[in-house]
Amino acid sequence: MDDINLHYRLLNWRRRIREIRDVRAVRYRERLKRMLRDGDIIRYQGNSDEVGCFVAARPLSKRNRYFEVTIIDTGVRGMIAVGLVPQLYKLDHQPGWLPHSVAFHADDGKLYNGNTVGQQFGPKCCRGDRIGCGISLDSEDGQLTVFFTKNGKEVGSVEIPVSPDALYPAVGMHSLGEEVLLDLHAEWGMEEDDGLMIVDSHEEDWARLHDVKVTGTMLEYVGKGKSIVDVGLAQARRPLNTRFHYYELEITDAGEKCYIALGLARRDYPKNRHPGWSRGSIAYHADDGKLFQGSGVGDAFGPRCFEGDIMGCGIMFPRDYSLDCGDDEDDWDLDVFPKPSEVQNDLYANNEDEEEEEGEDVEGTKVMVFFTRNGKVVGRREVALPAGGFYPTIGMMSTGEKVRVDLHPLSG
Repeated sequence: MDDINLHYRLLNWRRRIREIRDVRAVRYRERLKRMLRDGDIIRYQGNSDEVGCFVAARPLSKRNRYFEVTIIDTGVRGMIAVGLVPQLYKLDHQPGWLPHSVAFHADDGKLYNGNTVGQQFGPKCCRGDRIGCGISLDSEDGQLTVFFTKNGKEVGSVEIPVSPDALYPAVGMHSLGEEVLLDLHAEWGMEEDDGLMIVDSHEEDWARLHDVKVTGTMLEYVGKGKSIVDVGLAQARRPLNTRFHYYELEITDAGEKCYIALGLARRDYPKNRHPGWSRGSIAYHADDGKLFQGSGVGDAFGPRCFEGDIMGCGIMFPRDYSLDCGDDEDDWDLDVFPKPSEVQNDLYANNEDEEEEEGEDVEGTKVMVFFTRNGKVVGRREVALPAGGFYPTIGMMSTGEKVRVDLHPLSG
């Protein structure tokens, strides 16, 4: 009899363990309806008469209190909403429409706080804009402060009652063609040490800084510089576009090894990888003059660069390329730089075949990326533009390295 009781006890324990696992699986499972997620890309899959909604698997918390969404395509109406909702929120409603939810809507710039009627809150958002949402850690009197940002600058905040249920990042869409890039691990840096901030520090120009210190237009490597994983990375807040299509850096101190790289990368590029080493990136490396494109093995490309040299990187967009944002676009004169057929590597002019062999990791509009040294074109490479665009990205990897950056050298 004792053996039978022991057997039933074991069966009950196994059943309870399975139930606990099932609960945990549900707890940490993202929910979405009329949406298609492909990695960090979320697309609307409805018929424009019905709302599509995505709810993340994990809520915001003290350790992870902020997330961002970059609008890749506004679709037909640009009815994209970013906010916070309970875990079991009804997925056929936009975030902010139902109680205990709050959201900033891109199409009208309104805040929806548990109501289908919004309040005027901030500017409208369009293609290329980044909408952020976070929670304040200083909640008092049973109120939680939720704040929203646009392109890294705070738009406003609202206090809502603290709910016993956690609040989950949510994205809503409501028209054909809408598409966004989701970053659930974005960092909100407005609470950095005030002692590091100076007037006109240009720190707002940078979305990501890893082992790099900003002082005015100067970037300084502050990492260990001991191995290839000790990369210092600085990535600009905005991608290159038809208005601002080129940027430069001046090597003011080559440091120990001059392991300085200038290039372009997708927005979610790994922070411990030199530009050009991983997919979705391309870069010209100063120490060996090689071009790296999504690989740790570089191609002979141009001359090495030293202290005092100015390195530049830009994009030649196709003539029919346009943004959906509605801003007036300043057409730049293609004659300022040689035409694609005229741009070649002055030191390695026979590498045309190598360009044809390069494979692209992602599909997208083909653009011509070019690099300069002291005002002269070194070479170019045709690449596919990643979803969300190419962001100016600078890497450093040895102690003492310093560069001065100009993100808009052609703006006058």
